[in-house]
Amino acid sequence: MKATAKAPANIACIKYWGKADEKLRLPLNDSISMNMSGAYTVTTVEFSKKHLKDSVTLLDGEFSGKEIGRVIRGLDRIRQKADRAERAMVVTRNSFPKGAGSAASASGFAALTLAGFAALNMHLSEKELTIFARLGSGSACRSIPDGFVLWEAGSDNDSSYAHSIFPQDYWDIRDLLVIVDRSMKKVSTTDGMKTVRTSPYLHKRLHDIPGRMQEIKKALKERDFVRFGEVTEEDCLDMHHVMQTQQPPLMYWNDTTVRIMEAVRSWRSDGLPVYFTIDAGPNVHLLCEGKHEERVLTKIREFSGVIDIIQNRPAEGARIISEHLF
Repeated sequence: MKATAKAPANIACIKYWGKADEKLRLPLNDSISMNMSGAYTVTTVEFSKKHLKDSVTLLDGEFSGKEIGRVIRGLDRIRQKADRAERAMVVTRNSFPKGAGSAASASGFAALTLAGFAALNMHLSEKELTIFARLGSGSACRSIPDGFVLWEAGSDNDSSYAHSIFPQDYWDIRDLLVIVDRSMKKVSTTDGMKTVRTSPYLHKRLHDIPGRMQEIKKALKERDFVRFGEVTEEDCLDMHHVMQTQQPPLMYWNDTTVRIMEAVRSWRSDGLPVYFTIDAGPNVHLLCEGKHEERVLTKIREFSGVIDIIQNRPAEGARIISEHLF
């Protein structure tokens, strides 16, 4: 009973920061994201009576005890749903750094969820898969469906799920994930969200998000890249403003992050339509249309402090694949 899944990381245009329910990982607001073709996780899960205990291995890296515990709790939820007791062997690898604010937990739990149920020959609906993935990592639900994805915040376990609003081939947007730091961030996303209500700006953010959601949906529908970029960048800065005014304040950026943000504004004023967005970490996503990708790449490759660049197009969601990791 073995299965392997490949799941993309995703980058949110309208982000969520803060939970309405910690246990169920219900977000404070709806969000919209795009799956990334070049940033993904591949995970093989095998359930068998020969395994005396669960084992979790990250190829080319290492999981902390806390991270392994989260994975095993995910396996427990799968076993409970399937009414099975076998222990599991899990082997996984990422195409990009984990723990640096690039959504590795999203692709990781999406891949674990899909591979885990497939290994037990359980066929869940897409909606059910997004709900189970969400319980492991909130944004993992957005890595299950294809392309551009809406996560409905909902009010309980069954109403908080994700679904595709446009397929991966709908619009030729490029995401250049600029790696400026591969190290684990000192404060995880989960821990950082716990004090979100100490920010005096949270209420205004939550008030403004429904309007931004409508704007980003309209921009997507009309393929209006300038408006898409403006709203995405605005929401990014708004979320980080909340983070930076929490107690204690969270500053995920480093000097290179800030210099890239300033450079993007300068490139834009010179006529190059490119925008940035940043999750809970220092690494920067540069958004442009396909026709401008080479110009953006030329500029960012000359930038000091850049470790790597991962090129992404809109991608399909989590899929079962035939090539196992063991």
